[in-house]
Amino acid sequence: METSGGFRLEQDALGTLEVPVSAYYGIHTLRALENFAVSGRLVNPHQIRAMVTVKKAAALAHLKLNSYPPEIAIAIVQTCNEIHAGGLAGQFVVDALQGGAGTSTNMNVNEVVANRAVELLGGVRGDYTVVHPLDHVNCCQSTNDVYPTALRIAAIGLLRKLSEACASLQEALQEKELKYAEVLKLGRTELMDALPVTAGQSFGAYARAVQRDRWRLYKAEERLREINIGGTAVGTGMNAPVKYTFYMTELLQELTGFGLARSDFPMDGTQNMDVFTEVSGLLKAAAVNLLKISGDLRLLASGPAGGLGELKLPPVQAGSSIMPGKVNPVMAEMLGTAAMRVIANDTAVTMASGSGQLELNAFLPLIADALLDSLELLQRAVTHFTERCVRGIIVNGDRCTELLERSGVYAAAFISHIGYDKSAEAATRAMEEGKTIRQVLLDSGLLPGEKVEQILNPNQLTKPGIPGKGRDQ
Repeated sequence: METSGGFRLEQDALGTLEVPVSAYYGIHTLRALENFAVSGRLVNPHQIRAMVTVKKAAALAHLKLNSYPPEIAIAIVQTCNEIHAGGLAGQFVVDALQGGAGTSTNMNVNEVVANRAVELLGGVRGDYTVVHPLDHVNCCQSTNDVYPTALRIAAIGLLRKLSEACASLQEALQEKELKYAEVLKLGRTELMDALPVTAGQSFGAYARAVQRDRWRLYKAEERLREINIGGTAVGTGMNAPVKYTFYMTELLQELTGFGLARSDFPMDGTQNMDVFTEVSGLLKAAAVNLLKISGDLRLLASGPAGGLGELKLPPVQAGSSIMPGKVNPVMAEMLGTAAMRVIANDTAVTMASGSGQLELNAFLPLIADALLDSLELLQRAVTHFTERCVRGIIVNGDRCTELLERSGVYAAAFISHIGYDKSAEAATRAMEEGKTIRQVLLDSGLLPGEKVEQILNPNQLTKPGIPGKGRDQ
């Protein structure tokens, strides 16, 4: 290995390049930097850390198998520990959108780990006679089993965080459900006045949607636990001893704390990406619910003078550079924005998953980038939305009562007592005279005052059954 100025020379099958002496990465990474300068985004750090976990497990497996000198395996393990502790973060420099099914990312990791291990053993970076990126760090591996295995590990960790965030959101919504259980308000269908509901019931419906998402995401982890490590390039396991594969599964279980399982047909996990599509689809379902919730809250909080104004969202920042005092529903907008991005990411995952060919999917880096982005994005968005919006929501009970009394929806509660036609007449008269249904019915004498009040009892109006007659009639 020769050096020239601030560079060292490294060689691969295509020739020789000058690599910065300060770099822990090598020639394979340098070529990737030249080839894939497209998105400006680096490979997701969770993917990198998961791949480093695979490298650590491999070194420990080879320590058991005595595949190469134990001091090399120990140096690799020590390097992996340093990276997990935050070291060498600036050395993982490959663009997230790359050709090659993730080979550039795998080589970036191999080279960084190898060069640091070289240093730990007293050598200088680039001297791969001490520790070799392929012969040692990548021993018995291929990008095609390392990358998808790492993606599953990274996704499981993020899924658990997202599930916890959804649990907190569900809890916050349920608190509002209980707090506003007695506040009667207008229901709305197609944005038009509809049968009354309680504000608590509205929050309860949101909570049930989030609860379903939380359960779906919890179950999705099962799909990700089967790993194809040991399958090497095409899933047949060539160049990976059977003992190594079993050791790898056990070690990855220990290192991650996840219930990982060895695939009984690694070729499947090497070429078929439908599991990631399924998980992404569940994230999209969650995003759809969150988008709907965020839109509802923005609408219900609109105004305060010119809109519905039934809710007051916490004011978190000034809303205009020209309109003093204006406060916008920015947390709900943020959640909606994140949800839209997740839905867009799902399209990318879907297209990339279906574009694999024969024994490999070359677009796995796009799947990883979009899937991990969705997981991180939803977790952060849901957490901030819960703490900075939902927990501080106040229902404006007076405004809810005002809008409800001004509407004609109460007429539906009297159909079983005075018939549809008379109820419709009462509703029309109320609108024409600017009165409430209650006033019109009391003035008409069609029903005794006590009966009118009994029928308009909130518990009668928002529960199964006929108002004023009971649940079984």
